[in-house]
Amino acid sequence: MAFNWFASLPNFITIARLVLTPAAISFIVDENWRMAFAIFATAAASDALDGWLARTFRLQSELGAILDPIADKALIVSIYVSLAILGVLPSWLTIMVVSRDVMIIGAVVISWLMSRPVKVQPHLASKATTAAQLALAGVVLAGKAFGAQFFLLDAGLVGLVAALTVASTAVYLWLWFQHMRP
Repeated sequence: MAFNWFASLPNFITIARLVLTPAAISFIVDENWRMAFAIFATAAASDALDGWLARTFRLQSELGAILDPIADKALIVSIYVSLAILGVLPSWLTIMVVSRDVMIIGAVVISWLMSRPVKVQPHLASKATTAAQLALAGVVLAGKAFGAQFFLLDAGLVGLVAALTVASTAVYLWLWFQHMRP
């Protein structure tokens, strides 16, 4: 049986996003904002591209269903932590974002340990949260890269990310409790 590279393309793109994440963090730490923005924008665009390819050409896979959210979380958590350490993003927002992801991962692990695995399936609230989190990181990095300040946009996106993070955490916890009840 020959290897069908096209069928694996969404997974290759997702893996590339995982590989790009440390590069973006390295440029953020070095405060090379233009390179950080370029790498981040490429990684963020890859999230949309791999999903589009998988849906359009019916290339969804079990591996992709697991890798994609891991790549998203790795990128977002790494970027937010790096930007918070440098004082570019509010620490409280980063704590919210990271705590949400830790809770979700913890719930999946607990379910697995209790032999009641949860099917990895993104919810609309999660997709909106990820999009807002990526948008905020992109706007902040673009501002640093090009010397622009988007006070209203930044403030609006910070509020949106906070609200969506709380809402999606509540949705996932509710769904998880429903799944775990006897």
